[in-house]
Amino acid sequence: MSKVKELPGEAVIAAAQSPSIAHSVRAYWERVRGGDMGALPAVLGLAVLCTVFAVARPAFVTSINFANLFTQGANVTLIAMGLVFVLLLGEIDLSAGFASGVCAAVLAVTLASFGLPWYVCVLAAVATGALIGVVLGTLVAKVGIPSFVVTLAAFLAFQGLVLVLVNEGTNISVRDSVIVAVANKNLPPLLGWILYAVCVAGFAAVQLRRARSRSGRGLVADPLSLIAARVGALALIGGLAVYVLNLERSRNPALVSLTGVPIVVPVIVVLLVVWTLVLRRTAFGRHLYAVGGNTEAARRAGIPVDRIKIAAFVICSAMAAVGGIVAASRASSVDPNTGGSSVLLYAVGAAVIGGTSLFGGKGRVLDAVLGGAVVAVIENGMGLMGYGASVKYLVTGSVLLLAAGVDALARKRAAAAGLR
Repeated sequence: MSKVKELPGEAVIAAAQSPSIAHSVRAYWERVRGGDMGALPAVLGLAVLCTVFAVARPAFVTSINFANLFTQGANVTLIAMGLVFVLLLGEIDLSAGFASGVCAAVLAVTLASFGLPWYVCVLAAVATGALIGVVLGTLVAKVGIPSFVVTLAAFLAFQGLVLVLVNEGTNISVRDSVIVAVANKNLPPLLGWILYAVCVAGFAAVQLRRARSRSGRGLVADPLSLIAARVGALALIGGLAVYVLNLERSRNPALVSLTGVPIVVPVIVVLLVVWTLVLRRTAFGRHLYAVGGNTEAARRAGIPVDRIKIAAFVICSAMAAVGGIVAASRASSVDPNTGGSSVLLYAVGAAVIGGTSLFGGKGRVLDAVLGGAVVAVIENGMGLMGYGASVKYLVTGSVLLLAAGVDALARKRAAAAGLR
């Protein structure tokens, strides 16, 4: 007779509720085999890409290039974070790139032409994004026009609107020191370490609270050893990142010092935490997943499907506005190409590469961050290796196609296993 059978009934239940780390690993592997791979492909791909580029070009792992990765991929990552909400519904927003351009133009015009304070201009830009989301969401949810058609029309219209706002091609400079600092300045080294400590402590507190809550409700909780491993991994990776970013990156330190975590990093971290809590801890988040999983079943369950869809488009366009603000900050200007070119394609690619499903019902805001890192690493690494835009597009497109293929195969495997 096994030891489990010899335990009293309550002890058996306690043992089941507190599995070993080996049991948790086996359970995770079973989920992967069943098609629920989550962010695993993105993490593995990121590791492989970083290794390849580090070996091929040692300059890839320098502190200055490491800092550049954050600023290069920030606007795409922020737009992708908003796109996750629309993709969770099984919808698409093809206008997010130029919506960010429109909002960036609103920011630049209100700063340069009206001389308003930076915070008023930021609010105006984000409010413009929210208004765009209301219009798009209403046309999709209330009128019933497919999101592909609505946002394709908006994609074309917003190009013209950007031209109108910048006087048919004028380059509008953004000189406000606060706005420019977002993508071009760094935190003091001490503040970077404080941010690191807060993030690690907060993550540990959330993990422990979740485990205690599940145990209190009689559900299976992660063992303390697994929680410690997660916290330790975050502490190690985050500590190494902060240490590298706090190194002197200036070629002439006597003239100008360049150290610290880029300011855009805490911006991304804060928004990641906020939107993750919205998806995981609110009724809206649960409803969003339900609508994406089965719209008709959600409607019959009493979920206000139309309002959920409109809200998702509002969040998507508002995050596009934030991405546009960061893009304007990095360039210190706005022109007709802001939000154009490959911004939309990279943003959609970042969300999908990170693990968000194109079919709806599966995804996290963290997926956008991981996918944005993959896109930034590809663009940065290929540039260091001397490849042109053509090769970058080919490689990024191939990675996106691979991610979409993995998603489709995972869904088929999950359906075969009875998980969908």
